[in-house]
Amino acid sequence: MNQNIMSHRREVVRSFMLISHLGMTVMVPIFMCIIIGMFIDNRFGTSTLVWLLFLGIGAGMRNAYILVKGVLDQNVKEREKAEKLKRERRLDANKKQED
Repeated sequence: MNQNIMSHRREVVRSFMLISHLGMTVMVPIFMCIIIGMFIDNRFGTSTLVWLLFLGIGAGMRNAYILVKGVLDQNVKEREKAEKLKRERRLDANKKQED
C-alpha cells in the first residue's frame, strides 16, 4: 500500500510539472513575439504586432503539441515496460510452482 501512495504522489507531481511546463511552452513564444512586435513597431513605425502575435500563438501551439505527444509516447512506453515486467514475473512464478 505504501508503494501505491508513493506512486500516486509521483504521478501528481509529474502532472503538475507537465502543466507548468506546458504553460511556459505556450506563453514564452507569444510574449517574445509581442515584445519583438512592439519593438519593431516603435522603431520603424510599422504595424507588425498582430502578425507576430499570430506567429507566437502558432509557435506556442506547435510546442504544446510536441510536448504532449512526447509525454504520451513516454507513457505508452512505460506502460508497455510495466506489462512486460508483469508477464515475466508471472512466468517466473509459474516456473517456480511447476518445480
